[in-house]
Amino acid sequence: MSKAMQNANASTENNEGQNADPSELENFNQLAHTWWDESGQFGALHKINPVRIDFIEQHKSIENKLVLDIGCGGGILSEALASIGGKVTGIDLADEVLTIAKLHSLESGIPVDYVLESAEEHAQKHPNQYDIITCMEMLEHVPDPSAIIRAAAHMVKPGGWVFLSTLNRNLKSYLLAIVGAEQLFNLVPKGTHNHQKFIQPAEIDSMARQTGLILKQGSGIDFSPFSPPKLNDSLAVNYLLAYQKPNDKSH
Repeated sequence: MSKAMQNANASTENNEGQNADPSELENFNQLAHTWWDESGQFGALHKINPVRIDFIEQHKSIENKLVLDIGCGGGILSEALASIGGKVTGIDLADEVLTIAKLHSLESGIPVDYVLESAEEHAQKHPNQYDIITCMEMLEHVPDPSAIIRAAAHMVKPGGWVFLSTLNRNLKSYLLAIVGAEQLFNLVPKGTHNHQKFIQPAEIDSMARQTGLILKQGSGIDFSPFSPPKLNDSLAVNYLLAYQKPNDKSH
């Protein structure tokens, strides 16, 4: 059994049955006040945000679309999606981080509907509702990533798009994302990632195919402290996947 599948079977009893790791939520809550500091501990997210938007818009225009950002955190991606015309809902289980997101939305004047709720809970209320669903840099932080993908597939409209990003699990990703990004260059806070919870693209695709989602494109993110991030063809470390839900007629 793969490590991702083992993680998918992990117990979540410590968080009242939620698909969340309490220690992960606490870690992000403690860092909430730094979320919008572009030169701070979440600066890497700010830097890769244009690349994430570009990847999405290669497949679907965001303007006037209903968008759900799963694991929205402090709202970096959510606000960017809303600023170019998306009608965005952001959901997260880290309450202090979500408070920061709401305050920043008020400050910026960019409207985002932020909800303290899990993807699974949201899916029960909003089947086939969204044109676009994003789940970026979040799957490697939850006990059961497959449940998040099932929820996304349930909530996206037929013909709609689901965009996922995470980190591959291999020696290169350990050296770059843990040793390099966390320990040497301080690009992200130390302890942000657990290499054992990184997920290989084939594992993500297996989870997605079980929900009926169809893979349309995978792309890597070339990210270093020495040059601006850009998309590339390597899924060895940071990567994005674009999935589409088939139209009902194609079932």
